[in-house]
Formats: sequence, structure tokens, C-alpha cells
Amino acid sequence: MNIIYLEHYAGSPKLGMEFRPYYLAQRWVKAGHHVTIVASSYSHLRTKNPDLKGQPYHTEIEDGIRWFWIAGPAYSGNGMGRVRNILSFLNGVERYWKLICAAGKPDAVIASSTYPLDIYPAKKIAKHYGAKLVYEVHDLWPLSPMELGHMSPHHPFIMVMQRAENECCKSCDEIVSLLPCAQEHFVEHGMAPEKFHCVPNGIVAQDWEKPLPEHPVYEEKLKKLHDDGWFLVAYTGAHGVANALDSFVEAGSFLSGEKVKLLLIGPGPERERLKKKAAQIAPENVELLDPVGRGDMPGLLHQMDALYIGLQRQPLFRFGVSPNKLMDYMMAAKPVIFAIEAGNDMVQEAQCGISIPPEDSAYIADAVRQLAAMPAEARAAMGERGRQYILQHHDYDILAKQFLEILETC
Repeated sequence: MNIIYLEHYAGSPKLGMEFRPYYLAQRWVKAGHHVTIVASSYSHLRTKNPDLKGQPYHTEIEDGIRWFWIAGPAYSGNGMGRVRNILSFLNGVERYWKLICAAGKPDAVIASSTYPLDIYPAKKIAKHYGAKLVYEVHDLWPLSPMELGHMSPHHPFIMVMQRAENECCKSCDEIVSLLPCAQEHFVEHGMAPEKFHCVPNGIVAQDWEKPLPEHPVYEEKLKKLHDDGWFLVAYTGAHGVANALDSFVEAGSFLSGEKVKLLLIGPGPERERLKKKAAQIAPENVELLDPVGRGDMPGLLHQMDALYIGLQRQPLFRFGVSPNKLMDYMMAAKPVIFAIEAGNDMVQEAQCGISIPPEDSAYIADAVRQLAAMPAEARAAMGERGRQYILQHHDYDILAKQFLEILETC
């Protein structure tokens, strides 16, 4: 097949996230297919953006994938700068669509940007070549800014986005969602139920097959804590409001006098405030450590007894969640305390931890006690169930085949 993959924010291991289009395309190419990823030259998600040297577009081949970069202006935040960046990408696809397809007649066109507006140029390309049209859903727009940003459904921006989402539901041959419980939403906007498929986020299994470092990050400190009898539970990642870390810190006060240490490791705007709070209410049981690099994460997680993930209550989570952090935790083969209210629960499905209501410090403390009281062998078995679940359901080798079957049969 010849596949055109429109993803405004697509990245690669060399450039930084978003990784999903690269990992899928890489596997499709290895299977003998041709893939062109179309992306903007600027994304706030990447650690490095390609330099087009003043040209309006640029093509290159990386790992067998053909990349078509469209020049886009830099921006910060979600203001007019980002709107201009979005419009530059859409205009570029409209203007250069024949060049985008220069490698051959496409058999499938995937519209995959976070926002649904790229359905319009994708539909134009698919119609011209008689190709299959697929809409890939990362987030629900415009529902996300309506529920999270409290924007009115009558706001012009929301109305434009809603028309685009309705177009996706009515015009696409198939809809591929990262959200497992979103079928009803799309049916309400005009999709035939049989067009819905869930292909969730994934992991690269090979990344977890590398040997752990001989001396992992924080080895001396964590070994001393273990030697002194402490049970270690860690949260790793962003320290933002949405991560609901106050309840994790407050759980430390319920564990006062017990040999349990709650560790928070990562950056974010809430970090300093949480550090002060921990020192005030649970100095013996809660500690914040400096962030570590992505490459150090497997070695860090391996040293913990259990891992914690939580998010604020959000109505949007009724459509399901698949956090990358959770998959990292499960691949580390450690028991997980899952404090997210969502339409799905991977921890419960895999039987690899304890699921509790979000933002409840007493429940967190109780879950920690339950895990600490288990024999080490039982915790190890629990963690291994999580690892096997991810390998069976979230390995990109498997997900790429599932997605390809949808492209080939629709």
C-alpha cells in the first residue's frame, strides 16, 4: 500500500514526540508498504524541529519513511501564534497536495492531527485518487476545549471544529481512536457504528529489552532506604495541576510512623509548592527527587516496590485513557496504584495493582499498606501480569498490524 499520513505534530526519536506516527510507519515500511508522513516544521512537542532553511516545504527519507515537512511559524501557548501555525499547515497541505503524493497514487489517507480540520485536505486527496479515508482520533475536539476550557458550543472556533468533526464522522471510511470508549460519541455525530476501531497508544518492546545499567540513577540513596527497611512507592513524571499530586503528598501524613516512603520524581510548575507541603505535613514519609532523563527511567522504576499514577477527575475520561506513563510502569513489572476515574482501567484488566478513586489520600495510603503487606513474590507476580498485558495489547508491532488490517479491509 501507499499511505499518506497527515499528522501536524509528528516527530521521531531524533526530533522528539509525537512518536506514534513514526513507530507505526516504521513497521508498515518494514512490511513492504510506502508511507509519507506530512507534518509541520514546528511543533511545541518536539525537542528539536527540522530546519527548512527558509524553504516552504522539504522532503527527506528517514528509516525508509518519506517525510514531507511544511514550513510553520514558531509559537508558544495556545494563542493566535498556534492558530497561525495550524493554518499554515492546512494551507500547505492544500497547496502542495500533488507534491505530497508525488511518490505514487495513495491507497489510504490518514487524517491524524489533534484537531479535526485536516479532514478537509485529506478528503480532497482521497477523493482525487480514489483512496480510503481514515480519521485517527487522539483527543476529542471540540469537546476537549468545551469541557476543559469551558468554551461555549456557540463560540465561532468551537462551531468550526464541530463542523469538521461531523465531516469526519460522515465522510471517513473508518475512524481509528486511541480512546477505547468513544464509539457512542462518534455515532452521535454521524458515524456508522461499524466504522469505529480502537488502536491505543503503545510501547516499543525492544526499548525494554536493553540490560539495566550496572549503577542506576539514585542507586546509593534507594539502596540505603531499602536496607533500612523502607517500602518505596514512586510517582514519576510531570508535576502539574492535572496530576493531582496533593493527594499523593497528603497520603504521607496517613503513613506517619510507618516505614513507607512516597517519592515524587519529575519537573513541573507544582513541584516547589509540593516540596514545601511535603516538608510541612510528612517530612519522614514524602520526598521529592530531581527529575531524571528518559533513558534513566527503566533503571529508576526497577528499584521501586510500587508505582503510583493519578489524575484529577475529568468528565472527558469517560471515553477512556491510555497514559504512556502507565505503560512504562507496567513494563517495569511493578505493582501499580491507579487513581484515575475513567471509562477503562488497564490495571484492573491486567490484575497488576490496586485501583482506587482519584484525589483521595486515605485510599492511597490504604493501597500502599495493602501492597507493603504482600509477600514480595506476590508483588512480583502482580507486576509481571502488567508487563505481559502490555506486551500482548500495546506493543507497536501488534498495533501496527491492527491498524494496517483496518487500512487494507476498509
